Amino acid sequence: MTHPTTIPRDHGCGAHLTTALTLAAGGVPVLPLRIHKAPFGNCPACAKNACGGRPNMKQAGPCTCPRPCHAWAAASTDPNVIASPAWAHAWRNATAIAYHPGGVRLTVVDLDNADAITWATQHLPPTRTVPTTRGQHWIYAGTMSSANGVRPGVDIKSRMAYARWLGPGTGRLSALPDAVRALAVKKPMPLRPVSVAAPVGGGTCPHRTPVFLERGIAMAEQQITGAAGGVHATVYRTFLAVLSTHGRCGCLTETHMQRLFAAAQTKGETVRHCTDAWDNARTALGM
Repeated sequence: MTHPTTIPRDHGCGAHLTTALTLAAGGVPVLPLRIHKAPFGNCPACAKNACGGRPNMKQAGPCTCPRPCHAWAAASTDPNVIASPAWAHAWRNATAIAYHPGGVRLTVVDLDNADAITWATQHLPPTRTVPTTRGQHWIYAGTMSSANGVRPGVDIKSRMAYARWLGPGTGRLSALPDAVRALAVKKPMPLRPVSVAAPVGGGTCPHRTPVFLERGIAMAEQQITGAAGGVHATVYRTFLAVLSTHGRCGCLTETHMQRLFAAAQTKGETVRHCTDAWDNARTALGM
């Protein structure tokens, strides 16, 4: 799937809709943006996620609301949805068009300034580029987790994110390199030391048994990666269980925590969400 190469010029809200329909016909999921390049807010029926769908926009899949709610999840290729009366108000007030890169198996490296462009030129393979107001979008074939602020002036927009449509760009589309994937993998915060009294009787902590600990971590990884839904809750409960069993005797290491964080990230969790869940579990256990 590639971007369409024949795109009508934008001259007002009518042209935004025309461009959106052209993109959708090429398989690109689109949505309208309002002022400051922000998506339209949820409609009254979906306010505060009363509809029960896409809470905090962290779940994958399209929005079922007839209006362009839930940001990236509202992106659609259905012309009957895009040109529907329910979307008419949004298009009349739209200032730009966005698309869901992950929906066309693309990743956008958003370079926000000249320094970021210089860095990318030195460290990333050349690919299709699109000029932006202050920098460039470098577009690669392939998807990954989206992440903001991976470097000064560098954001990554792919799955569960939207990027502004600024034209098809120039240059040959390259495969998503490991160098870009690595940008989104941040080192987890180290475990905080916990002062715990020695076991009664002066014996060796039973949790230090390597086989016992390894089995526990492996089971926790499987529980996270096997979650069919409610990933946030599953990650928190799993972290809570691991910490309650192994966290008070000093047997957990940063490597164990990294394994759990990595399992959660395969399900779409960000490092920040992993860190929050870990800290919340520690707090709940009085650690």
